[in-house]
Parts: sequence; structure tokens; C-alpha cells
Amino acid sequence: MLRRLMPRSLSPRPVMALAALSLLASCSSDPKTSQGLTAPDGRLLHEDRGASGGETGLKGGVNAYLWRATLDTISFMPVATADAEGGIILTDWYTPPAAHDERFKITAFILDRRLRSDALRLSVFRQVREGGAWVDTPPAPNTASDIAARILSRARKLRANNGNRD
Repeated sequence: MLRRLMPRSLSPRPVMALAALSLLASCSSDPKTSQGLTAPDGRLLHEDRGASGGETGLKGGVNAYLWRATLDTISFMPVATADAEGGIILTDWYTPPAAHDERFKITAFILDRRLRSDALRLSVFRQVREGGAWVDTPPAPNTASDIAARILSRARKLRANNGNRD
């Protein structure tokens, strides 16, 4: 009775396939650690086709000069949230002292680790009070570009003060 429950001898095909598979696994050209494991190469899966145009190395964070310059430039506004790794700064509503029926909000996106003008995207929102309620109104057309120019100027100055090192 025990004999029927025991498997018969393995045929040569599965044994050869298993041996070939183990030989292929040991032929990897990846660098090995001291424990014989494949060393990590600092990449996500095998290739990272992120927003940076398909660079293979993992990168995090944003340009420090743009980040600091953005915070410095909009420091008169209350910051609701700031994420240095993601490069997002959101302000809360700000009412200028001279205009009590008008308020502004800024969203800043830092998109790159390099100090470039296209690495900064700003959105400026404006509301005016009409009949006791806040109504969305577009800001002046050059508001976002003026603030962005000030941020870029400040970032270049910070970089120059640091010996032009990135």
C-alpha cells in the first residue's frame, strides 16, 4: 500500500530542465555582494522612464536654490503646505493690507533639480469679495511671470553667493 503512494522515479527531462535553469541563474553578469546576492544598482525595476526623460538613476528632491528662493519670495504669505521632495509649495489665502476686499493664493511647482526658468511653474489665484461672498477673478496677466522672475533672480543670487556650486 505504501508503494502506491510513493512517486515513481523522475524522468530525465524535468531533471535536465531543472539543472539547466539553475545553471542559467548562476550565469548572471550583475555584480554580486559578499553574500552572493545581486547588488542593487540604484534603479527602479530595470529602467525608470519618469518625468526626467528616461534617466535610469533614481533621483529625489528639487533644486535647493529654487526651493529657498521661492520660500523667500513668497514669505509674506502664509504657507499652507510645503513638500521639498515633491517640489510643491501651497500658500493659504493672503489679503494685502491695503485691499480688504481682495485676496491671493499661490501654488508653486519646482519641476527639476537644475536651476532653469522652465523648472518653476507658478499659479496665482485671486478672489474679490462681492456681496459678502468671495468670487474667483483672474489676476493681472503678468502677476505669475513677475513673481517667477523675482524667484529666479533670487535663486541665481543664492547660487552665486554659494560659489556657483550646485
